[in-house]
Amino acid sequence: MTKMNWDESHALDKLAQLSIKTGVALQPGQDLLITAPMEAAPLVRRLAHHAYKAGAGLVTPFYTDPEITLARYQHAAPESFDKTTDWLFEGMAAAFDKNTARLAVVGEDPMLLSGQNPEYVGRANQAMSKASSPLRERITRFDINWNIIAWPGLQWAKLVFPQMSDADAQIALAEAIFNASRVNTSDPNEAWAVHNKNLRARTEWLNKKNFAALHFYGEGTELTVGLADGHEWMGGASTARNGVTCNPNIPSEEVFTTPHALKVNGYVTSTKPLSHQGTLIEDIAVTFKDGVITKASASRGEDVFLKLLDTDEGARRLGEVALVPHGSPISQSDLLFYNTLFDENAACHIALGQCYSKCFQQGDKLSNDEVIDRGGNSSMIHVDWMIGSQSMNIDGLDGANDPTPVFRNGEWA
Repeated sequence: MTKMNWDESHALDKLAQLSIKTGVALQPGQDLLITAPMEAAPLVRRLAHHAYKAGAGLVTPFYTDPEITLARYQHAAPESFDKTTDWLFEGMAAAFDKNTARLAVVGEDPMLLSGQNPEYVGRANQAMSKASSPLRERITRFDINWNIIAWPGLQWAKLVFPQMSDADAQIALAEAIFNASRVNTSDPNEAWAVHNKNLRARTEWLNKKNFAALHFYGEGTELTVGLADGHEWMGGASTARNGVTCNPNIPSEEVFTTPHALKVNGYVTSTKPLSHQGTLIEDIAVTFKDGVITKASASRGEDVFLKLLDTDEGARRLGEVALVPHGSPISQSDLLFYNTLFDENAACHIALGQCYSKCFQQGDKLSNDEVIDRGGNSSMIHVDWMIGSQSMNIDGLDGANDPTPVFRNGEWA
């Protein structure tokens, strides 16, 4: 393989066009806020190109730099790790209140902070979670149209393809991203229209069944997840409170809803590593009782994971449960991406922390108190981790605990 010229990549341009048209579904005159690693500037430039062609009012990018992040951990005073840019998050929240659309580009090194002091990492993550709550509230309420896509970062690529040269690894990761995002098709937007239709059929079946709970069982897992009162299953394209129908995640293979924060019992183990804020957390094992994690461990990154669970009262409860068949394209690629955007679309998963209020019937009309009364969880975090595999079985339970097969051996029943 030869080094790819990212500025001239046709597939990269198609990804940007897909993100603007189908992902964030930018509206004429709407402003757009983009966050991305500095390395992803070629993709951000194409995003801005297509955004302005679509009639964007103003495109504003914010970049992160891994070297600056590491400099903090290597040289900053201890008290630095309790500070964060709350003023920036408040400004972003104000932008969302003015109907600015949100677009995030991921592609950072999953192992960036693996060698740093776990206490500092945990404190910095807690400070970030607290300060960014105004953003998270608006995203989980689905106030505005938003989208997340991926850039093939070099350090990320070297982790996924360790036997390849730097250039070849980055090209291989780019191809994996394009395939998973349905960019390598003649018409990516039409491909997503078909995919959204298929996901909608799944959500309609689940909503018609209106299960009271889901029973997960398989190797390392025996877990009953009660579902919130008046929950609604969603997946693929969704309509935000501002009336714009968008695809928040590209790629996406999941259908998901809100668990009942007080009705989760049993034990579950992770089936893929969790990459969280530059730390890799592996072999998570937790036990729930009446919705709360009472026991937790991990073979790697345990200190960071336990610190995450102590973020606030809601951090030990579930805010999301999602179903993904083992036969999903991302799972069948046999790649471990070390990135939640991709790995969560290879397996069923759960999320600790804040729930999505949109995953309720007429969720756009519910107050925060009404969401909580129906079983929705509230927290400063929302962290997905994978529990599905080809051996996972799932039953839907009605009010009398009578089971209906939902998954058998990792696939839709």
